[in-house]
Amino acid sequence: MSDFIISNGTIVDPVDGYFGPGAIVVKKGKIAEVIKSKSMPKGDIDASGLLVCPGLVDIHVHFREPGFEYKETIESGAKAAAAGGFTSVACMPNTDPPLDNQETIKFVVEKAQKAVVNVYPIGCLTKGQKGQELAEIADMQQAGAVAFTDDGHGVQNGMIMRRAMEYCKMLDAIPISHCEFNDLADSGVANESYVTAKLGLKGNSRIAEELMIAREIMLAEITGAKVHIAHVSTAGGAELIKNAKKKKLPVTAETCPHYFTLDDGMLESYDTNFKVNPPLRTQKDVNAIKKAIAAGIFDCIVTDHAPHAYDEKQLEFDYAPSGIIGLETSVGLVSTQLVHEDVIDWPTAIKLLSYNPAQILNLPAGTLAVDAYADITLIDPDLEWTVTNDDFRSLSKNSPYIGMNLIGRPVKTFVAGKLVFDLKA
Repeated sequence: MSDFIISNGTIVDPVDGYFGPGAIVVKKGKIAEVIKSKSMPKGDIDASGLLVCPGLVDIHVHFREPGFEYKETIESGAKAAAAGGFTSVACMPNTDPPLDNQETIKFVVEKAQKAVVNVYPIGCLTKGQKGQELAEIADMQQAGAVAFTDDGHGVQNGMIMRRAMEYCKMLDAIPISHCEFNDLADSGVANESYVTAKLGLKGNSRIAEELMIAREIMLAEITGAKVHIAHVSTAGGAELIKNAKKKKLPVTAETCPHYFTLDDGMLESYDTNFKVNPPLRTQKDVNAIKKAIAAGIFDCIVTDHAPHAYDEKQLEFDYAPSGIIGLETSVGLVSTQLVHEDVIDWPTAIKLLSYNPAQILNLPAGTLAVDAYADITLIDPDLEWTVTNDDFRSLSKNSPYIGMNLIGRPVKTFVAGKLVFDLKA
């Protein structure tokens, strides 16, 4: 079905802020008309009680291909994205081999053509993600890379990072920084706090993250180059970004649902599904991240979807890999913990989940503009559900949210007018 009308829903337009009744006319896979009025034509799809939004955009996912297909593939990750309401995602380059040259970028681009959602590759900043020599950034950009990062590793050498930012500036490309100084993190597996010390878990200091955030902000100031700060987890990190924005520096930042829903006290179970990097911080940090979201300090909310096999997560806490899956639970967590708690409203939430991330990476997404591809997500904001293993299209099930009750869930996802997810199907 490429020609249809969605009617009787509540349109959420993050561009002009419209939040009200209306209909969307789709023709040949594109948006032909957006009617923002109670007076609307009869639709082929009745969206009564639903939010009608631009397809959601996640600019921080790990689809593990090439090299770790037993955890996730581009095909399975795209299905998980569709189930979470996401129509466009950008996948990180810490694969095997890493996405640090034209050929590996082309591999992802080719695989993405068969995916049910739009999948964009992000290339490495340095060769092999070793932090020693810049990767072939211009070549990768030409091949289809939409940004560059050594995600999973902080670039330890400040001059290398400065050169990366300056080079990206020349190409109008975006460097994304995983902020963590290895010497200060000291191989810690959990947040450095009284709680984790009591549990016998080696601490990873917040300073390891905050000091590198400060470095990237200073480099942005001296070079005039853009930089995007990944997965901010601390109150201090949010404060640094707030101050950078006050100075109108070209700095954008993201956080993830686990940093405003979970804290290090939950590690008492030693459940490795709570092991992430950066680590879960204190309840004070959780509150500060929520406050920063409410204040508009963060530009977007991403999942950092990081699938791992069951047996890998069954290792002792010290040895289990960091990371959780997040695509299918993101909307439910934002709805439950932010919207229903009056931290932000739905228009703000959709802007953080669609328009803003698309703008950061200059993706053709996150909008309901006429002639744009009909990437559309329908969300039931009041649907109550309990997270189970059966909810995951991902190959992996490493979620700390299994058993949690949530309110709000995507029910239909369209990509270029094609229905790629239907909750009732």
